[in-house]
Amino acid sequence: MTALLHRPAPRTLRGRLSLVALTTATLLMLVLTVAFNAVAGHRLQHQADDELRTRAAAVATTIDTSGTTVRVLETSNDELLDTNVWIYAGRRLLELPPNAGPLTRVADSLARHGGQRCVTADVDGPLRLCSQPVSGDRSEATVVTALDLSPYRSSADTLLLGSLALDVVMLACTYALTRLAVGRALRPVRTMTDQATQWSAVASEERFASMRHPAELARLGTSLDAILDRIRTLLRHERQLTGELSHELRTPLSRIIAELDWWQTRPRTADQTHATHQVIADAAESMRTICDTLLDDARGGTLTAPGTAEVVPTLQRLAEVLAPPRHLTLGTECPRMKAGVAPALLERIVSPLLTNACRYARSSIAVRAYHVPDGVCIDVIDDGPGVLPPFAGQLFEPGRRGDPGDGHHGAGLGLPLARRLARSVGGEVTYDPAHTPGARFVVSLPAG
Repeated sequence: MTALLHRPAPRTLRGRLSLVALTTATLLMLVLTVAFNAVAGHRLQHQADDELRTRAAAVATTIDTSGTTVRVLETSNDELLDTNVWIYAGRRLLELPPNAGPLTRVADSLARHGGQRCVTADVDGPLRLCSQPVSGDRSEATVVTALDLSPYRSSADTLLLGSLALDVVMLACTYALTRLAVGRALRPVRTMTDQATQWSAVASEERFASMRHPAELARLGTSLDAILDRIRTLLRHERQLTGELSHELRTPLSRIIAELDWWQTRPRTADQTHATHQVIADAAESMRTICDTLLDDARGGTLTAPGTAEVVPTLQRLAEVLAPPRHLTLGTECPRMKAGVAPALLERIVSPLLTNACRYARSSIAVRAYHVPDGVCIDVIDDGPGVLPPFAGQLFEPGRRGDPGDGHHGAGLGLPLARRLARSVGGEVTYDPAHTPGARFVVSLPAG
């Protein structure tokens, strides 16, 4: 019994709901069974009492109470009427059934109390006794009749066993039907769960909101759609971060490979080796800065230290690394100009613009930094073919290129990255469609 009490609940929702339904049905059946058998027992007892009163009324017709003395008249059915019948004149016993035995004391008690009364006695089996007064003009008598309750008790026991058997059948049907109904009701949930797992694994565009479901499952589908959207967003951000890291690390990694190849092809002096080591160290430091900057941005960290980036030195470093010196013109109205961003972030914002200018310029590149009322602006201008007007609206969409077959390698991630990083510090990167020939990009940043 203790093991049953401490048995853990079913792990499945269907099992728990079925157990709750079975428990509820058991309690309801128990109450109904007790009530039904109580009513049935009361009804059987009432039938027994009616039978006793009918017999007492029949016996009363054989009693003469018109005189001062109570007389019992002889009839043709005396033996039938005398069966389990006691007749009293007041408290004096006039007649009693043969072999009455201890029942006579019960009949005497009923006669002494007078009136219509019924009691149940257990003397060699269950018996019911009822008293019935017989009034006359000058005398009174009392008739006590007895009835064996064994047939009634047998009927009550049969009803009890039948109701218990019916309860067992009903409980078994309730449990089976509940499991079946709950299983069918939860089948869409299992289907939705499998679909959500499959869709999240392949980043599918399918959604539950487009399917027809009951109201409760529709709410569940909306929640699952929101989760799938978040998963899709995370996967998109992961792919974007991977592409941006690959895009930004390609240039310093190419410098490292080129320096190593150049250093290994022929003997070098100590100064040349030292210079090579310095270039490799600078490229490695640039890679570390790129990783830190992009990872901080992906984590939502703080990218800026306002007023700490000197614009001109940063642009000069980028020009030395990315642009041929004879093609680049760097102009500024204030050599001590500062932007309200970190130097590493400023490099990451301007670097994609300068890389594109170097890639597409025919003969010249111009970088100009100047003050504006609300901050600092940096123009990156080249004399290349420019941007086709139909493609101008898609410049800053990740993965889009104006002409994939132009012979230049690129993933279409540089301009979106530059704009996203600029906006993260309250700045902006825009394209000037009115500039011709070539292309002009403008970086707007807060002042330092």
